[in-house]
Amino acid sequence: MNQEFVRQQLYQKYIVPTKEKRKNYIGIEIEMPIINMEKKAVDFCVVHKVTARFKEYFCFQEAAKDEEGKIYSISDKVHGDILSYDCSYNNLELSLGREKELFAIQHRFLAYYEFLQKEFGKYHYTLTGMGVNPYRIYNHNVPIPNGRYRMLFRHLNSYKRYDLPMFFHKYPEFGTFSSASQVQLDVNYEELLATIRAFTMVEPIKALLFSNSVLLDEQEELLCCRDMFWENSTHGINPHNIGMFDCSIDSEEELISYIASTSIYCVEREEKYINFPPIKIMEYFNSKYVEGEYYENGTYKKIQVIPQIEDLQYLRTFKFEDLTFRGTIEFRSVCCQPIRDCMTVAAFHLGLKNQLEKLNELLTKDYIIYHQGYTASELRKMFLCDKLPEFVEKENLYELVRKVLEVAKEGLEKRGYGEECLLEPLFNRALNQTNPAKKVLDLRKQGVDIQNIILDYGQPM
Repeated sequence: MNQEFVRQQLYQKYIVPTKEKRKNYIGIEIEMPIINMEKKAVDFCVVHKVTARFKEYFCFQEAAKDEEGKIYSISDKVHGDILSYDCSYNNLELSLGREKELFAIQHRFLAYYEFLQKEFGKYHYTLTGMGVNPYRIYNHNVPIPNGRYRMLFRHLNSYKRYDLPMFFHKYPEFGTFSSASQVQLDVNYEELLATIRAFTMVEPIKALLFSNSVLLDEQEELLCCRDMFWENSTHGINPHNIGMFDCSIDSEEELISYIASTSIYCVEREEKYINFPPIKIMEYFNSKYVEGEYYENGTYKKIQVIPQIEDLQYLRTFKFEDLTFRGTIEFRSVCCQPIRDCMTVAAFHLGLKNQLEKLNELLTKDYIIYHQGYTASELRKMFLCDKLPEFVEKENLYELVRKVLEVAKEGLEKRGYGEECLLEPLFNRALNQTNPAKKVLDLRKQGVDIQNIILDYGQPM
């Protein structure tokens, strides 16, 4: 297939939507672990009962069922809100339909959350705001029985097949016990490159503020294992599919070239997901066929896939700043936060997006963390750990964090909705030089039982 034609199709998919008139909408997705407080596996029958009650109470419509006839996604036609289960029935996701201001989203989220807590509480279950399920060792960490999640589970578990000069972690089922807080914001074509550039540079600051996924009793020195889960899995075989933009993107042609360097690892044919080793998208379309496999009646069967340009819909990357076909950027590097602070993620990104020039100027001229011989990606990796690198002076570092928060606050103040109050928990974290992961570890050192931490991180106010 002609490579210039493929580039044109990538341009149509990713760039053209940003040229349409944007309304500065906000979309929020919050994933939360479901906890059985009796330290037993989550009973999926309980999950299905709660889903049915939620569906009836809020008049949601069935959106998708698994192969066993169980509903795993329901939606609201009025606001576009969705309750679903991400990867596993251990992980509940609330996707809030797009809005122009945050308080409308917060209001609906809290109504849904309080209902779910009440229903789950009848079974001694709870939702909580932690990026890794602290009771994952008790759960059945299995995927939802459908084509997509079975394929994804197979893909992640295939790491032993590869003889590559990279480290693979031992948690291929991480999607069943890790939870994120993601934000989608409309992006204008004129601000596209500046947005990617600014938010790439702010990733180390986000590590300091939002880390909240500790593998308790295993790798407690790592405050946010979310990056490791993605980067050191089969998703990270091609490093351009995950993490940050480590190279400079100075034109739309360079952005298309970067997207063209990412890999595809699945397609769908006749309603069957087909998985194959990750292959760069240009190489894929230059192939007569690729060897793949699909699941049928309990076994995996080999198949040859002939590339079609429509397969671009299956090109899924997991960048921290992920440009989508909707004309949005999805910010996806943040763990689920304590529920009382759940709107901080959207508020932070929204405020900074409205102050791109000021943010870029602040970080470009910074000498506290930048201009010290390290990339933004290297700095983020350092700041995800419990101990800071020696070249960083702690007080200066958190002064920079406060300056970034002030820029975000100004951006929200300009919107005129009063949303800047949602940043207060982040100012408190900067003042106390902490984050939710550090707080968990500190409480554990003080002898606080993990169940009390789970309940505290699940409190909505």
